[in-house]
Amino acid sequence: MTDLHRTPYLEQRAEKYYFRRRLPFDSNSKSNRFFVFSLRTDIPSEARDISARLTAMTTLAYDYARGCPTMDQNTFKALLSELVRFEIAAFEKARLATGPRSLAAAEFAAEREDAIQTTWSAARTEGGDRRAGLAATRAAFYTGPIAQRIVDFHADKGGLLRAEDLASYEVREEPTLAIDFRGAQVHCCGAWCQGISMAQTLAMLEQAGPDAARDGNQINLHFLIEVLKRVFADREAHVTDPRFMQIAPEALLDPAFIADRLRSIDETSDPLPAPAAPATVPSGERPVFEAGCADTSHVSVIDSAGNIFSATPSDPSYDTVVIPGTGLSVSSRGSQSRAIPGHLNALAPGKRPRLTPNPILGLKDGQPWLAMGTPGGDVQVQAMAQVLIGMLDLGRTPREAIEAPRVATYAFPGSFAPHDVHPNKVLFKADMPENLIEGLRARGHDLEQWPARTWMAGGVCIALRDISHADAVADPRRAGTAKTGAKP
Repeated sequence: MTDLHRTPYLEQRAEKYYFRRRLPFDSNSKSNRFFVFSLRTDIPSEARDISARLTAMTTLAYDYARGCPTMDQNTFKALLSELVRFEIAAFEKARLATGPRSLAAAEFAAEREDAIQTTWSAARTEGGDRRAGLAATRAAFYTGPIAQRIVDFHADKGGLLRAEDLASYEVREEPTLAIDFRGAQVHCCGAWCQGISMAQTLAMLEQAGPDAARDGNQINLHFLIEVLKRVFADREAHVTDPRFMQIAPEALLDPAFIADRLRSIDETSDPLPAPAAPATVPSGERPVFEAGCADTSHVSVIDSAGNIFSATPSDPSYDTVVIPGTGLSVSSRGSQSRAIPGHLNALAPGKRPRLTPNPILGLKDGQPWLAMGTPGGDVQVQAMAQVLIGMLDLGRTPREAIEAPRVATYAFPGSFAPHDVHPNKVLFKADMPENLIEGLRARGHDLEQWPARTWMAGGVCIALRDISHADAVADPRRAGTAKTGAKP
């Protein structure tokens, strides 16, 4: 039987899939009734998709019913049944509208599902405590039969990965970079990703002060863009795997260095601030701000006990291959290294590529306050900085700060191959106020318009709390959800 334990309320019966969920108790009844619906599919991935949608929808319906004490359970069940039938029918019509799958596509889906289940079966452990189970699962992936399949595949394709590389891999515990920003302490990741760039951006904004970052009741976009261009110029000149850096990452946060970078900002746009990247021939490929890929995700959590969590899981699968028999894709993060001898981020043994994921944590008065992050590659730092300025300098609510129009500069070598540079280039969203657009144009920025609410401008997620309440906001530009409560 297909392993379904990770999908709530989804059951398999005689090769068909069903959604089964208990009706909530009302104040006058202790009945133990369930409602069950066929999902009209025998394809596991489709069953999981529609089950996830039904779970979200029924949770909203349950919350509504709890707030309507006059609604009896029979009325609620009838209403909920109609909603579920409508949702299943809509999903089925959407599925049929895509047209029939080819035999090759169907066979690939079946092969992929079988590979994933085989992989999980090989990794699953029985008995023992949690730590022992985690260790055994890790061994299956890094030294056991799954690892051997991974190594064999790379060897067959001429890859460089060896068994000892997997066996010796470990996740490092590394200190954060803590930045004081507008009365909060923001903890950023290190120089192996954009954490150092986030930290440098906040350090420059903090030293410049709120008046420099705002223009009336709006963000001073020219100043922010010039800050970001210098941060990314320093990233290209200095930032790589910390074990290979030629300066200490903290040197980029030194107050004297920050002051010097701020002094270099003028009233007009600097197309490519020093230390400028070496001139390169444009690749001719479609610019990243026109193409992009929506592969990264983010999760932020904060609870009443003071636990706080922020993570930006990301490893593209759209541009790589799947290792046969495993359901695992080969990481394409190597495209963030360079194949240029002598380059700071040139490929080398044991050297991590400089990545883009960039989650942050925030404290106020030493207490957990904020978890934040976003997908978006090189836009991550830029989007998060605009949200923080909106909240802390302009007094906007988290939702107002997230939904406000954004800009992004591309005047630096991109993190992903082919690493093209676009001097002076600024993208702005179509819903940006006209006076802000004209202000940037007058200062010499090369402007290009994004559609309003484009996913390319990031998908910032926030979870935060203070002494009086908790809040959570998911950016409407990308698929996401946000919820607060005793059991969100």
